[in-house]
Amino acid sequence: MTLDIVIMAAGKGTRMKSRLPKVLHKLAGKSLLQHVLDTTARLGTHPTTVITGHGADEVEHAIASSGARSVRQMPQLGTGHAIQQVVPHLAEAGTTLILNGDVPLIGADTAKALADACGGERLALLTIVLDDATGYGRILRAPGGQVLGIVEHKDATPEQRQIREIYTGIMAAPTGHLKTWVGALKNNNVQGEFYLTDIVAMAVADGVPVVASAAPSETEVLGVNSPVQLADLERRFQLRQAETLLEAGVRLADPARFDLRGALSVGQDVEIDVGCVFEGRVALGDEVRIGAHCVIRDAVIDAGAVIHPFTHIEGAHVGAGALIGPYARLRPGAELGPAVHIGNFVEVKNS
Repeated sequence: MTLDIVIMAAGKGTRMKSRLPKVLHKLAGKSLLQHVLDTTARLGTHPTTVITGHGADEVEHAIASSGARSVRQMPQLGTGHAIQQVVPHLAEAGTTLILNGDVPLIGADTAKALADACGGERLALLTIVLDDATGYGRILRAPGGQVLGIVEHKDATPEQRQIREIYTGIMAAPTGHLKTWVGALKNNNVQGEFYLTDIVAMAVADGVPVVASAAPSETEVLGVNSPVQLADLERRFQLRQAETLLEAGVRLADPARFDLRGALSVGQDVEIDVGCVFEGRVALGDEVRIGAHCVIRDAVIDAGAVIHPFTHIEGAHVGAGALIGPYARLRPGAELGPAVHIGNFVEVKNS
């Protein structure tokens, strides 16, 4: 079955208080939008369109090598208006999966399950129950549980705002129906915008089944609209990565004070003290010990090496059993053999 993927990335992100387009802000060293693109890549090779708007030149430059098509939404008149811009590029039938460029941690399995729930025949909504649903569109259901529609928070009555099941902003729709529905959208609401969520009521009216697919975790569907939310999501993501390493046998002195901004491979009996940052691709051999507050980027550290606190390593290879630091700096091209000792405040480059 044909699958089209659409990523909405046109928003300004006013609450970020930044000149940088919101979707280009970084989480774990990678832009929010790139996280979403990496997820879609794990779904296989499918036509992918990124809808740009605010900061379109920067966003389009950032994704130039991704293979995704970009379509501009100018001006930005709501989520429904965004999808109207991409309609000419969609297939005539099949499923359209709609993701958000500021919801970076959606899992590939979750996205695939949502597309499968649509199956080109049903409107599938990704939902979750939150203790605090402020700001999110609420799922409206009939007494029997059938999904009837979504009401945006700004337009919800006080009673509707008590509903805790929310729409995450992610859906999968039958492409043929989607084209018809977005063409019929009206902007009769407080914001004067074209809401994509209004297609739910259209689906119900057309007899198209509307199904809700539950997200497995809140972290997967959290969006970023402010520096506070970005910082919260960063810590959630880093803790998740730390837990994965702990389960693999790594001894982390404090999982809450650990940052991985890339890929880290580890041997057995590796120890990592607090405040360490790993960037790019880093490999640690068996029984490597990393002292507190080290920054290590694109490096290989062989078995038994000890990296003392406050050492900075980039683009270097450290031999087995070496002792480095504290306060040492290994710059790109540094190749240290087995049992080498580098003392404090020593810098090595291309040597």
